[in-house]
Formats: sequence, C-alpha cells, structure tokens
Amino acid sequence: MVVAGEALEGLVQQLREDDSVISPLIRDPAEETPALGLLAAAGPRAATAPGDYALLVESIREGYLLHYGSPRIVAGADGDLALLAGDYLYARGLERLAVLHDLSAVRELSDLISLAAQLHSGADGLHNGVTASALWLASVTAVTVGADPAHERGKRDLRAGSPQAGGTLWRSAQRAAGRAGIVEQLEHAAESIGFLPL
Repeated sequence: MVVAGEALEGLVQQLREDDSVISPLIRDPAEETPALGLLAAAGPRAATAPGDYALLVESIREGYLLHYGSPRIVAGADGDLALLAGDYLYARGLERLAVLHDLSAVRELSDLISLAAQLHSGADGLHNGVTASALWLASVTAVTVGADPAHERGKRDLRAGSPQAGGTLWRSAQRAAGRAGIVEQLEHAAESIGFLPL
C-alpha cells in the first residue's frame, strides 16, 4: 500500500519493477512533493484509498509532463519515447481508477487528458499554461470531492475555446475545496505547479 505523501516514490518503485523500456530511465524525485496527489487523497471520495488516489494522479501528472513539460522521474527519453511513456503513464493511472471502480473519476481524468491536449495544441488560441494549471487543479478537486455544475460548465467552455474557462474552473475548485475543508491542500497544489490565480 502506498502512503499518499510518498506517491512519487511509490511510482518510481513500480516503474522500476515493471522492467519496461522506460525502467532504466527512472530516477528518484528530487525533493518533489506530490502536491496534486495529496490534494486527491485529501477529499471524501478518496477516503477509502488515499494512497491509491495520490499515486494514480501523480502517474497521470508525470504522463502529462512527459508530453508537455519537464518530467520529474523519467530522465533522458527522446521525443518519441517521451510520448509513448506519457501515454503509458496515463493508461496506468486510469487503469488504477478502474480497479477502484471509480468510473466518474475515470471520466474526469479522461476529460483532463483530452482537454490538456486541446490546450497544448493551440488550435483554439487558448494555449495557456495558466488555463492548463487551472484545469489540473479543478479536475483533481473534482476527483476527490465530486464535480459540480460550474465545473462541468468550465469544461464545456474550455472545449468551446472560451478564454474565461480557466477562471470558471479555478473558482469551482475553490468552492468545492471550501465545502470539503481542503482549501489548504488546494492552495499547496496550486503553489507547487506555479499557478497564479486568474
């Protein structure tokens, strides 16, 4: 069983034990806090398996970073391998949710993956790191607290290319975190990914 605060170390251990093509590229996280994983673990929907939720969110986050940023635990992958490894980590996270029988969270994180791809394609003019960060924070909050109508509206606006979507998503995350008593975890996660409120 993985402890939520050690989600990155748990992911490192699992990836090394996989004996896959990326296993030799796995490094220890350098003083990284799994803040998004801790946010996922803090809410009521993750109460029965907080470590699992932290691990799967951090797996999907690492997949995202392999696609669009600087990965924390996979070092030295060329462009093609980084994309494949990112897809593999997305699939690992979603598979873990399916094992937990949390289909609403599977849907939520699948939306996150597809909306992040839309944002980073720049096709709708919304290629914006701030909006991507707001999407991440709102999606993880929805996984652990549940999605509300404002959150769903924010995702619809994002799909439609609305520049206000990021603000809508962030405000819905703040309200949901407030109701669940996890504002501190949300703020820590926002700080950890460099999010500046909209």
